[in-house]
Amino acid sequence: MSLKKRQPTGHLSGVKEIARRANVSIATVDRVIHNRKGVSETTRAKINEIIKEIGFQPNILASRLASKKTNRFAFLIPNARETDYWKASLDGLERGYQEIKQYGIFLDRYLFDLNDKSTFVKHVSSIAQDNYDGIIVAPSFIEEAANFASICQDRQIPYVFINSDVPSKNSLTYIGPHLYKSGYQAGQLVRFGLKQGKVLIINISKEIDAYHHLLRKEEGFRHYIEDTNTSEARITIEKIDITNTTDESVSSLLDDFLKTHTDIDAFFVTNSRVKSVAKYLRGTALHHQILIGYDLSEENINYLKDGTIDFLIGQKPEEQGYLGIMSLFQHVVADRKIEKEQYMPIDIITKENFEFYKN
Repeated sequence: MSLKKRQPTGHLSGVKEIARRANVSIATVDRVIHNRKGVSETTRAKINEIIKEIGFQPNILASRLASKKTNRFAFLIPNARETDYWKASLDGLERGYQEIKQYGIFLDRYLFDLNDKSTFVKHVSSIAQDNYDGIIVAPSFIEEAANFASICQDRQIPYVFINSDVPSKNSLTYIGPHLYKSGYQAGQLVRFGLKQGKVLIINISKEIDAYHHLLRKEEGFRHYIEDTNTSEARITIEKIDITNTTDESVSSLLDDFLKTHTDIDAFFVTNSRVKSVAKYLRGTALHHQILIGYDLSEENINYLKDGTIDFLIGQKPEEQGYLGIMSLFQHVVADRKIEKEQYMPIDIITKENFEFYKN
């Protein structure tokens, strides 16, 4: 009986990821890696493109084990108390870490409260006092995130922004949606269902000024509506900023607003808290033509299924987390060049197709 040579764990986990992305077997990936026959040119090209994309290098593990070199990474993202959006990001980070930890990578986890800026600042202080080789950050508080980025730059620590970016800072890469274009896409969805009328933009965030990514989505939305308005098909825009993010507060403020604005035909919520607006609309049985928001949280899916939410725009939080840690790994360990922007696809999700979508 012949025995097959056992591949190192790191090699195998990389092959599994390539096989998963290419939707082929591990044996097919192995044939391509070792340039064997039995694989179509189309499949071979697809696999080689993925190998290039993720920077797969089967010999890194052996050299790392021989040198006994280690690296420490950290991530700083919101906790998942209010929305399971961030649980998906955490899952992606953990999935990536499981693939690279055997290379001598250690990972520290810092979770902050989206409704409490001081928790972000506290973690930044802790991270700044330690020695890290790379950091993944969700820059939810723009000024504080910019200050943290400056610290990293001064200390020459590579850092990755996920979900939203700070354009003035020189991150290794930004991984997330194209904020302006996702808002622009939401405007197109409203235009499909509403030729004339009034739409309400709703920003729900503890600190609206800090949440620049919401405002950039709003900017894209406004521009699409303005660019497509004509004398025969004109949509006007109203806006409300809600800084108390509880469902009860959202309902109360919307109730007050809609008593004096009775002609709202559509609603655009700039983040995953669209669930709070859906809860209000379903509870009041208020007629509306379109409700659009972001992300496949469990609550959002329930409102999508019953027709209260018409469209969700996906931002692939799990993929953001995964690519965040893998980009650091490729830069720090494999010394590979990383793309400056890694935009997520702008996915339009409805009750008809949500079950086929992976966060």
